[in-house]
Amino acid sequence: IKGQENVKRALEIAAAGGHNCLIIGPPGSGKTMIAKRFAGILPDLSFEEALDVTKIHSISGILDSNIGIVTSRPFRSPHNTISATSMIGGGKNPKPGEISLAHNGVLFLDEFPEFNKNTLEVLRGPLEDRNVSISRLYSKVEYPSNFILIASMNPCPCGYYGSKENKCSCTKTAIDRYLNKISGPLLDRIDLHIDVEPVKYEKLNSTQKIESSKEIKKRVNEARKIQNERYKNLNVFSNSELTPKIMEKYCVLNNECQVIIENAFYKLGLSARAYSRILKVARTIADLDKKENIEKHHLLEAIQY
Repeated sequence: IKGQENVKRALEIAAAGGHNCLIIGPPGSGKTMIAKRFAGILPDLSFEEALDVTKIHSISGILDSNIGIVTSRPFRSPHNTISATSMIGGGKNPKPGEISLAHNGVLFLDEFPEFNKNTLEVLRGPLEDRNVSISRLYSKVEYPSNFILIASMNPCPCGYYGSKENKCSCTKTAIDRYLNKISGPLLDRIDLHIDVEPVKYEKLNSTQKIESSKEIKKRVNEARKIQNERYKNLNVFSNSELTPKIMEKYCVLNNECQVIIENAFYKLGLSARAYSRILKVARTIADLDKKENIEKHHLLEAIQY
């Protein structure tokens, strides 16, 4: 990918800590392409994770008969016409939906606001609990749904709101209606919000060597290894899964960082959930930096997302 260094950095953090991510930008800026390349920097599947994925795919009837066990992380990209039932799972004999088929992998929702609002709202519980419970008249089934949500969207219906190159033709009412399709509680569950600018010609025509997915993946794997070692007795596999109690021990801030986060909390009107997500992202950035404690620049970078 040429250019888009800020987006590549954010997605590296998302892969390293298992964080959800929203990419916002005008048409043609590379949102979909970047999201589809995300699979190339995901950390390697552990044997336990691979077994879980294989079981779910087997139950769903989509497991390739020539493959004994799934060895790569799932990447699910349902169309925006998908129903709430297909997203969450169900049927007479409840089968896993897209959120469970994406377990230990990625659920990519392109054109985020174009999805039915009810379909998006069913994501709220699974994003928080990392499993889904499907109840029917004579049965109740629970499926795991520990996935990374990557969503992309335009800033308005025409796509050019805030653009320096093209003029937006949308009315304020149209923009508000478009953005209101995504509720505040759902946005609050997405750790990283990234603005994408169109790539400049100089970047496209540049012959400068670009960092490969293989190099980024190496750093991601190293950060995940640090997390696996740190949380090995806690049944936690990434920073995004941290509970408040674990965060008290592993997301300790010094006095300078305490002042920064307090100012951000009041100036940006953060919720308690947003506060904890900033700490989790900062913990991931520190792990990528191979630092034991969260430092000032880790926290500042986390806040900007």
